[in-house]
Amino acid sequence: MIVAGMNMMLVTRCLIALPAITQTMAREECFQDFQGQTMCIQLISRWTRPPLPYPFSIYEPQGQDVGNAPHHTFSDENQKVDEISESSGVEMDTEAELPKRSTARHKCVACYKQFKRKDHLIEHMKISYHSVHQPKCAVCQKLSKSFESLREHLTGPLSKAHCSGIFSDRGCNLCMNIFDSPSSLIKHKEACSLSAPVPFEKTLSNAESQKKISGAIDEKRTCRGPKAVAMDCEMVGGGSNGTLDLCARVCLVDEDENVIFHTYVQPQLPVTNYRYEVTGLTEEDIKNAMPLKEVKDKILEILNNGESTGRLMLDGGKARLLVGHGLEHDLDSLRMNYPDHMLRDTAKYRPLMKTNLVSHSLKYLTRTYLGYDIQSGVHDPYEDCVSVMRLYKRFRRQDHQVEEIGNQNTTGSFDSYKYKELEKMSPNELYQISKSDYRCWCLD
Repeated sequence: MIVAGMNMMLVTRCLIALPAITQTMAREECFQDFQGQTMCIQLISRWTRPPLPYPFSIYEPQGQDVGNAPHHTFSDENQKVDEISESSGVEMDTEAELPKRSTARHKCVACYKQFKRKDHLIEHMKISYHSVHQPKCAVCQKLSKSFESLREHLTGPLSKAHCSGIFSDRGCNLCMNIFDSPSSLIKHKEACSLSAPVPFEKTLSNAESQKKISGAIDEKRTCRGPKAVAMDCEMVGGGSNGTLDLCARVCLVDEDENVIFHTYVQPQLPVTNYRYEVTGLTEEDIKNAMPLKEVKDKILEILNNGESTGRLMLDGGKARLLVGHGLEHDLDSLRMNYPDHMLRDTAKYRPLMKTNLVSHSLKYLTRTYLGYDIQSGVHDPYEDCVSVMRLYKRFRRQDHQVEEIGNQNTTGSFDSYKYKELEKMSPNELYQISKSDYRCWCLD
């Protein structure tokens, strides 16, 4: 703390060296309080800022008696500054600003987040897994973690005005694409918005229906190449309170929405709740149904497609991809295993999940991305199979213009670089080495 009676020479030096932008506040303090303590503390606290390169300095004569030192006012000091400015030929601006601190921010080129420090941007890139496979706004090119985030960006309450305006005029609310003109959008919607599939029983004659429900495999559909197969199971309740899920009906369809296999299933445990309002099943339906083990063998025969177990576990070979919604639950109820890299689950696919990585229902996904409603009454496994297959095919058709092929690793590669190397990289270079943490269906 500076005491009141300190050498005025120090005061004068501070006054002259300070930038002119600080004089107004200091002058007000001087008129309010002539005690040197308050004035000097304020001036010296501002002296810690870098001074402007004024080519002059004013000093009081050395050895001057403090008690006889003349009282300096701010108007006197300003007059001195003006005189020196005129003599030195340097124009002094009373509105001169202090040298600004560096305000450069490091911006992520994928999601446009900004960071004060480069290391914060690097850590962001490591955990964000940005890649061309993430949903992208067709207006500003911003990447989002999921289609729900992209929808919020375009149509939500906090949507960007520019992007929202263009999307409302020329954007499809199903596939989230933007088209050149409203007429192109109308033409696109005719193909993008689908109608609900016809219920399974209505697609077949009585004889064909009985054949399909009996569990016969359609050989015409299974002799094709290694394509995807969609599966859905309907559950009844077991256990003392009927909460244990038991598979009582299963359906498989191919990519052309043709039924490959469909049958009722005889559960291994007694059924205590048929859940008729949802399943539409009764005791009569599963009384003489196919045993669970036989159902499991037939499904594996269709999926394996004659491929060996070793090749199936390695890269799949000619085995078929299994598409579904909540496949882990369905496979559990069938007491069946299938390699994870051969599963395409709409409940676990990252772009189709909520922003907090919670799964949406198949009913929601169908209404949001296909444009029709399902499961309005009794659940039809054929209807669910067709809907989940349509979802898979729609997102598989996305063109991300990548060079990745096969089943290569898609995890981030930041660990292969030293930290000093990452610090020298530009935001664009950091994005180039960033990899997705899930396998995009466009690679199938």
